[in-house]
Amino acid sequence: MQIPRSQLLEHLAQLDRRYTELEGQLAEAAAAHPDPQAYQALSRELSELREIVGTYRTYLALDHDAAEAEALSLARGDLEVREFAKEEGVSLRRRQTELLVQMERDWLARNDTPDRPFIVEIRAGTGGLEAGLFVGDLYRMYTKYAARCGLWAELLELQRTEAGGFKEVAFAVKGPGAWNRFRFESGVHRVQRVPATEAQGRIHTSTVTVAVLPEPEEVELPPIPAKDLQIDVYRASGPGGQGVNTTDSAVRIRHIPTGLMVTCQDERSQLRNKEKAMRVLRARLLDRLQQEQASQIASDRRKQVGGGERSEKIRTYNFPDRRVTDHRIGLTLHKFDAILEGDLQELTDALTAHERSQSLGAS
Repeated sequence: MQIPRSQLLEHLAQLDRRYTELEGQLAEAAAAHPDPQAYQALSRELSELREIVGTYRTYLALDHDAAEAEALSLARGDLEVREFAKEEGVSLRRRQTELLVQMERDWLARNDTPDRPFIVEIRAGTGGLEAGLFVGDLYRMYTKYAARCGLWAELLELQRTEAGGFKEVAFAVKGPGAWNRFRFESGVHRVQRVPATEAQGRIHTSTVTVAVLPEPEEVELPPIPAKDLQIDVYRASGPGGQGVNTTDSAVRIRHIPTGLMVTCQDERSQLRNKEKAMRVLRARLLDRLQQEQASQIASDRRKQVGGGERSEKIRTYNFPDRRVTDHRIGLTLHKFDAILEGDLQELTDALTAHERSQSLGAS
């Protein structure tokens, strides 16, 4: 898909004007002690526009400088100065063209990626109880990251382990730009640390799988026939307030044709638990359908970087050395504590830049 240059630049000019308006509105709101939710919405929109507007303003500055260099190259004066100005003008126009290509890709990505809700599933892999503890660490990291970005996270499913960790956690994320912030997280996350139960101080390696699944719409996934569902209700277990552990509010849904099973028990209402479980089940069914379709189109899809393969190690969190390494781009960051507190933006930006450079190289 391509967009005419004049149309693209007009769209970008509109975003530039909107960015300026937002800066003014935020300044006024800060002085007037605004409603926190309204202020957060303005800040989020400004943040979403910052990168593409910054690129557009750089493009305009290059256009101005190139025009000046071209004018100088045609003016009367020293020949050497005129030749230098001519070369400078050519270099600036080349850089302008590169930025135009980048802005077109950013624009298409911005408008082709719908701001639709999705579900993040975190499951314990190898490593036993230690893996379950790391599920909790990642869940905390992701929800803090969502909060930093002004996104909304809703817990859908939670299965605890005996050691205080989690066998599985599923939560939904909504908000502008949410998909682009989380889409690189699918894969196997490896943790290396000394468990509290390790008497000799040996480092153990455990793994956790993360899946980022768009919530399906009706046009993508038809209604599930009632005959294909086995729904069981039972009394919730584990911590809970009055009414949670004393009524049959927990729900277990099994999709008979595929064997997929979802449980939900964190709500007091059986109806709410059933609703949440069905959302998770539909997301898993859509993911399975998409994987089946993709395997028919490309048999090597599961070998591709970033192709969503669950068995692919994408990142290592090394507790003793306080470092995090993303193996897809060979990036190691020594800001371990900040990352586990939800500061994932540097990783996300680096993965986005890598994807963009790969696309440019292939074009």
